[in-house]
Amino acid sequence: MNSPKARLTEGSVGRHLVDMTVPVLLGIATLMGQSFIDTWFLGKVGDRELAAFSFGFPILMIVTSIAIGLGAGTSSVVARAIGSGDHRRARRLTTDSLFLSFIITAVVAAIGIVTINPLFRVLGAPADMIPMIRSFMLILYSGVPFIVVAMVGMASMRATGDTRLPSKLMIAGAIINVILDPILIFGIGPIPALGLNGAAMAALISRGVIFIGALYLLLHRLDMVSFSKPEPGELRKSWIDILHVGLPAAGTNAIIPVATTIITGMVARFGPEAVAGFGVASRIESLVLVIFYAMSSTIGPFVGQNLSAGKEDRIRLSLRLTSVFCMASGLVIALLLALGSGVLSEMFSQNPEVIKVTRLFLWIAPISYGAYGVVMVMNAAFNGLGKPMPAVYISVTRMMMLYVPLALLAQQWFGIAGIFGAYALANLLTGLLGYVWAQRTTHNILDLPAAR
Repeated sequence: MNSPKARLTEGSVGRHLVDMTVPVLLGIATLMGQSFIDTWFLGKVGDRELAAFSFGFPILMIVTSIAIGLGAGTSSVVARAIGSGDHRRARRLTTDSLFLSFIITAVVAAIGIVTINPLFRVLGAPADMIPMIRSFMLILYSGVPFIVVAMVGMASMRATGDTRLPSKLMIAGAIINVILDPILIFGIGPIPALGLNGAAMAALISRGVIFIGALYLLLHRLDMVSFSKPEPGELRKSWIDILHVGLPAAGTNAIIPVATTIITGMVARFGPEAVAGFGVASRIESLVLVIFYAMSSTIGPFVGQNLSAGKEDRIRLSLRLTSVFCMASGLVIALLLALGSGVLSEMFSQNPEVIKVTRLFLWIAPISYGAYGVVMVMNAAFNGLGKPMPAVYISVTRMMMLYVPLALLAQQWFGIAGIFGAYALANLLTGLLGYVWAQRTTHNILDLPAAR
């Protein structure tokens, strides 16, 4: 086993960002592709199953946001420990983060299970769909602690600068999921057709594989897990350090699905077909935004290691390069989705109403994806700097102060198109806000001239 070194503090900034982002891109793209296939399979089962899946999606994203937050906190503190050359501290933080994440998400999953029925009634799910949604959510909630621990473990791997190992795990899990999907959803031989529950079971099994693989690699490949009993004071300090970034980061990510849940309730007023179309469009969006998810996963470790090593000029240059890339690639994505909206919509449903809503979203929302990418990357950079609160303020502004209020107003005048237009406007405004804020904060913290 080799102790991880601060590999991100030397060499070309652009080359490091590319080398780190590409493996993460492949891993997340595979997972998103698997999610895309899930939605396609469920569309073949029926629009009711697709709508039930769409109702559950924002709730699952809230749970996932906890994992992302804990992962961001872990990645930030572990990367800074590695950047300062303190491997013992990095191991302790990694171990303590895994323990902490399991405890937190076990509690969250338990709360989620007992609140399924009343929650989905509030969200506007039809009464006859509640049993289907409950059965689906019970399976997914039961695997939440293992899913989250695996995600936190992979965040620890990325903190070392190694993005290939976690990406291989994600790819393996996605392949297993895709293989199991048709078997469990439609049935084969003695295996009965489970429909929506089959999709949940496939996800649970594949995430279990990722969980086992993450623990094995952390222990045997990276030497990032310690079995020594921590002193109470040391454990408390580890948890405080992790949660200093992790809690705001979790809140930042939870804001998005909370707002999406509210928006789903608005869309539900236009009927179950509108919810199904919105769900399909959201899945397509998740797939095409994978490049920004990947970049936001790598900028934090890069910033963290260079901060502890005193390489502030490299941080400023990385922020500039990633912002330019986000805006350029966002324009390309918007054009491709506008051209392919019809074909993409018809892949999931032949219902004219579902297709109409999906296409409408894909014509409007993507014009703002480049700005949304800037928001994601800048928020991740704030976490890497150990300054998570600006990311919280930006996300609250984007979702709760702009998107939801604008959607409430715009739907009165433009119907469901107004909801989608509000989303695009919120992204554009907060993209500009995030970039300006990140540049000023970086200047104030580091007090450096502009990187050349």
